[in-house]
Amino acid sequence: MSEYKKNSLSLAGTVSLGTGVMIGAAIFALLGQVAELSGALFPLVFLVGAIIVAFSAYSYIKVSDAYPSAGGIAMILQKAYGKTTITAGSALLMAFAMIINQSLVARTFGSYTMQLFDVGSKSFWVPALGVLLLVATFLINIAGNKFIQKSALVMAILKVGGIAIFALGGLWAAGFSFDAAIPTEISGEYSMASYLGALALAILAYAGFTTITNSGDEVKNPHKNVGRAIIISLVICTVVYVFVAIAVAANLSVPRIIEAKDYSLAEAARPAFGKYGLWFTVGIAILATVSSVVANVFAISRMTAMLTKMKLIPHSHFGMPGRIQKHMLVYTVTIAILLTIFFDLSRIASLGAVFYIVMDMVVHWGVLKHLRKDVNANPVIVITALIIDGVVLAAFLWIKASTDFLVVWLSLTLMILIFAGEKWFLKRRKELSDPNENNKHE
Repeated sequence: MSEYKKNSLSLAGTVSLGTGVMIGAAIFALLGQVAELSGALFPLVFLVGAIIVAFSAYSYIKVSDAYPSAGGIAMILQKAYGKTTITAGSALLMAFAMIINQSLVARTFGSYTMQLFDVGSKSFWVPALGVLLLVATFLINIAGNKFIQKSALVMAILKVGGIAIFALGGLWAAGFSFDAAIPTEISGEYSMASYLGALALAILAYAGFTTITNSGDEVKNPHKNVGRAIIISLVICTVVYVFVAIAVAANLSVPRIIEAKDYSLAEAARPAFGKYGLWFTVGIAILATVSSVVANVFAISRMTAMLTKMKLIPHSHFGMPGRIQKHMLVYTVTIAILLTIFFDLSRIASLGAVFYIVMDMVVHWGVLKHLRKDVNANPVIVITALIIDGVVLAAFLWIKASTDFLVVWLSLTLMILIFAGEKWFLKRRKELSDPNENNKHE
């Protein structure tokens, strides 16, 4: 695999990678799940989620503008906490959240593709197609940086344009009437905790912006363009999410959206456009999910390779030739394949939301406590982001504890194992390095 080089990513290419991850993960994979927790208010939830993420993105932009790095999240955490268990464990949480996102989008690819054959989301072919996508993505990623950037840019333009056509067509089919899409009163069927839980998934829908920080100093003029790329990506995705959500709400009832939550856009295309509209929507979904996984795998391989070089995570070649980044591609895609086979979309999304929000809170605390003066960050904005994350996470865990406790148990267990394992690894590495240092001085 070719080496990643400085100035190899343009602003447009960086924005394409960010929107590539976000749009594939959110609109096609999460819209139905957000509607399940928030009812008819789900378009508004995506808008509020964007506002929340804008507060969250502030910390990443300030640190990335000051210290652009291919390590991205790992660099931010190390600047704040040093080479500690908190840094390594939190970086791994982000890594696993990104791997989970790969699996989420891979299963979404399978769910939408099978709509062409009128097969339900429980079909064996859903995970099978997801696995095939992940394998194909691995092959694309080993082709190198230039190929990925060019393909990401082309696919980003095509899918954003296609989704915009879907949104406009859906609104046209509904007579450009927003009455059915925007309720006049709040349903009493949903609690405040449920709405906050929906926000947790909406936040995950925008989490792809963090992959831009992993582009780091490979971006041209990184001290300005990393922050610009994050802002542009979030604006593009917010507009796309809200208008698509309104178009879906205008053509499907909430119960029908929930029933078809794994392929809600395809279902909305049936009454709005008929058979040909369904094919068009599924085609855009396939394009969006493919580009999302390509961009996600690209980012996570870079991040985990940087963690290895920083000696924050263990690494073994297992007899494989080539560079560390190639090995990380193998490891991350393998884990994503296992998740795609054994977990459904709802549980995959829930795990990703918990891991991401916990990591996000650690980043905000690090910026507030250790980096605020260095990067000239406004403490009010950082504290606001931290509080919102805490409230949303608590509500989401409360909802999952009452509806699917396995998600809570699995999230907590995996986080304990990650941090305990990192504590042991770093302690062991220090014990092994100390004698070597002593021998050098003797």
